[in-house]
This record gives sequence, C-alpha cells and structure tokens, in this order.
Amino acid sequence: MTVLIDNRTDWSITPEYEKLINDVALKCLEYEEFDTNCEISLSFVTGEEIKEINAQFRHIDKETDVLSFPMLNFEEDEKADVNENDEIILGDIIISINRAKEQAKEYGHSLQREIAFLTAHSMFHLLGFDHMEEDEEKEMFAKQKEVLDILDIKR
Repeated sequence: MTVLIDNRTDWSITPEYEKLINDVALKCLEYEEFDTNCEISLSFVTGEEIKEINAQFRHIDKETDVLSFPMLNFEEDEKADVNENDEIILGDIIISINRAKEQAKEYGHSLQREIAFLTAHSMFHLLGFDHMEEDEEKEMFAKQKEVLDILDIKR
C-alpha cells in the first residue's frame, strides 16, 4: 500500500502523523478484506482551498472537513486503474487541516484522533460506502468506529 501525502498548508506533518494515516488506511482495507496493494492520495489543504474544491466538484460553496474522490465504482467487471507498481489507484482524500483542528477542539479530543477519524471516514467512501440514507450512515459510522477501536484510537 502506498499513501501519497501532499501537504499544501503551513502545518507540519510529523512521522507520527504519517504512521497514523498509513495505519488507519491499511486497517480499513484489511477490515473490508480489500486488496492492500493499492495507492491512496491524501492531501492536507487550507479551509479556503477545500471550499474551492467543494464548489468546483460538488457545487457546494462552503468549507468542509474532508472530501473523498473514489476511483472505483465497484461495478461488476470494472477494471481498476493501476499505477506503475501495479497498485490499484483507490482515490483521493482531501482534509482541511483548519477544520480538523477546529473539530478536535469542538469534540474535545486530539488532532491525531480527528485526522484518524477523517482518514477512516474517507477510506470507507473510497471503498464504496456512503451515508446518504440513515441505514447507510449507521453502517458506515459503525465501521469507522470499529476500525478506530481496533487501533485503540479513542475520543
């Protein structure tokens, strides 16, 4: 598994954060019994940049905490795009570090926990899950919680 991390902010990503992101992404793949031979792109951006991306791709002109852009539709006979290492290109995750910091403070937990949550949330989107309906939301949020519990990442 390759996680390409692109930091477009003045926030400094430590090796501990890189390990956290990799651990969460890998555990989500293992939890879903999905091929771990894949590539994920994760970008940290400012609130202003995520607002622009949200407006451009979702036509929602407001800042959000995280955006996910899956590369797979999980349709029968779909052939996944692969990179030069023959890894499945799973998709892109974009996290607003501003919103992550605000939400960590709002929920009373660490920034590490918030980034872990946002990474897990987006990984399940990349793996084909959504939360548009109440039953979908319950299923997806239960999966996120279980992965974070397995990794002992608590609120």
